[in-house]
Amino acid sequence: MTGSSPSPIGKPLAFGFVEWFRPGEHERVKTALASMRRTGATSLRTALSWAEYHNDGGREWYDWLIPTLAEHFELLPCVHYTPPSLSRTGRSSGPPRRLQDYADFVDHVLTRYGRHLDHIELWNEPNNLLDWDWRADPDHLLFSEMIGAAGYWATKVGFKPVLGGPCPFDSKWLELMGERGVLGVVSAIGLHGFPGTWDSEEGAWLGWPRQVEEARAILRRYNPAAEIWITETGYSTWRRDEIVQVERFLAALTAPVDRIYWYGWQDLAGDVAVQEGHRFDQRHYHLGVTTESGRPKLLARLLSEGGVAMASTTQDLAMPAVLRHAHPIVVLGGAGFIGSNLADSYLSQGREVVVLDDLSRPGVERNLHWLKDRHGARVHPLIASIRNDVALREPIADASAIFHLAAQVAVTTSLDVPVEDFETNARGTLNVLEAARRSGRRIPIVFASTNKVYGNLDDVALEDVLGRYLPADPEIRSTGISEHRNLDFCTPYGCSKGVADQYVLDYAKTFGLPTAVLRMSCIYGPRQFGTEDQGWVAHFLIRALACEPITIYGDGRQVRDILHVRDAVAAYRAVLESIDHVRGRAFNLGGGPENMVSLRMVLSAIERLTGRPITIDYARWRPGDQKYFVADIRELAEVLDWRPSVSWRDGIADLTRWLTGQQPGTAAGSSASADASLPRRLEA
Repeated sequence: MTGSSPSPIGKPLAFGFVEWFRPGEHERVKTALASMRRTGATSLRTALSWAEYHNDGGREWYDWLIPTLAEHFELLPCVHYTPPSLSRTGRSSGPPRRLQDYADFVDHVLTRYGRHLDHIELWNEPNNLLDWDWRADPDHLLFSEMIGAAGYWATKVGFKPVLGGPCPFDSKWLELMGERGVLGVVSAIGLHGFPGTWDSEEGAWLGWPRQVEEARAILRRYNPAAEIWITETGYSTWRRDEIVQVERFLAALTAPVDRIYWYGWQDLAGDVAVQEGHRFDQRHYHLGVTTESGRPKLLARLLSEGGVAMASTTQDLAMPAVLRHAHPIVVLGGAGFIGSNLADSYLSQGREVVVLDDLSRPGVERNLHWLKDRHGARVHPLIASIRNDVALREPIADASAIFHLAAQVAVTTSLDVPVEDFETNARGTLNVLEAARRSGRRIPIVFASTNKVYGNLDDVALEDVLGRYLPADPEIRSTGISEHRNLDFCTPYGCSKGVADQYVLDYAKTFGLPTAVLRMSCIYGPRQFGTEDQGWVAHFLIRALACEPITIYGDGRQVRDILHVRDAVAAYRAVLESIDHVRGRAFNLGGGPENMVSLRMVLSAIERLTGRPITIDYARWRPGDQKYFVADIRELAEVLDWRPSVSWRDGIADLTRWLTGQQPGTAAGSSASADASLPRRLEA
């Protein structure tokens, strides 16, 4: 590829990542490399700090890092930061006292690591005070001489130097580099840009085509053969708007350049000091495509699961918008298992439905495609997080009703990252309530809570009855756990959902909002992509159908009441239809005593359905696991005339038919025959 024939707009480029690794991060490097490869990235840009190299252990660190990275990616090391002992200012951003020292170090790097690379980047953001202290070099004479000498020598010994990208882009600075001869000794120039993060779309940011053309016009005068790369671009998700990161990435991929590096791979940890003046600017800390804990954000997940094509298809889903005053049903978490079934029930009756989901759960984009395929323009996807209060305002302000099923759903995740769990479940729910309150309208809200608000039920005496844990108290055994039991939050997940549960009820009392809560037991059925952490019935079936072993945490005697999703949808609709009557109340929602099963009973039923034995591994009990929970559903039945209609055996058979009807890897992942296998109880 040459500088005269850049990738045309509309044809996505191959891409790489930018990631700075700090000395000693051996395990993080290994983990990041394995994950980056799954996204389809082919190259990696990283720092080779002149200053760090001369610190204790610096040489040993890079002796390990450079070959390790180059084994997996085409590597672009960025050589910058003056050792303070050699700097004119005593800072790593200062020019070296002897300019030739930089060229000598570049020569050392090429001699020592040259077999691992073709290109080498000379400095980083040289017109930015944080990387190059231009107060000590106001006309860039020192920089020009230093980089010119290093670039000349790198070319002479057979390597391709890349000029560090100006940030923000400065055509006058680049012209100066041409006049000083620097452009004549490099094979490529780098551009940096962070549209929507620091650059304003309406202000400084003019778009990649305009910026590239300005750079190319300068190169035509000084080095027409040089390529133009985007060596650093990204988008900070500090607003919790991960779909915008997807959009910015796709826009950069169609830029008329020869190469692109996306910044960056992982969010910065909160204790990492960024450069002066920005220590507490949270935008710096959320530029990764994975979180600080390593959880893939939407962009990383889409790239890992389906590459650029999947990211592009998902972006297209996010484009439609609801007309004002349409008063749609809004389903928060609407691409999830229950949410998509609930949305489908209203869409099937001709209603307009906004499906808001951040698509953080793997597989749920298939549900969104399914809804679009079935219902077309009546589905209005909004890919956003309830943690982003700004994104909630418009759809909620126009809603006729809100079903709030958006959540972090796994106890295990809450134990690993309790702050993220709280921010989603507790703070996110408060965002929803406030958006509804500030609308000035009495918008009904039905909230999906959990049986975990009752704690682990350690005070309920249990007996082993025919391989099942059942209450010794005959009344509890016959009816289940009542809503009148005291709340006893357990695990961060139980706490965050419990806080949300109570806020929803209080907004009915304090602000008069028509709200109600359903404290759910185990819901299962079509459109559920269960995992070991959540959705265990589907998870068991998925593993069994794939002839894979199943891990049981505990002994398998634990008891749950399971409810088919069609009955769950009917309950949610019934609550909304009677919201004025049930305002401010919480109800249990589950299969009740008639659908009470142990894990072992479900496994036996699955073996009969699949016709083959299941390999079971046992592991220790997990925190917060209840040995027994069966919902007392009498109040819901009495107040709303609702009862489960699908027996647990028929329901598991239905889920089996749906799962066996799936075509793995398709966008929609639907099975019309399976979806129609049970009668609907969804009267208008």
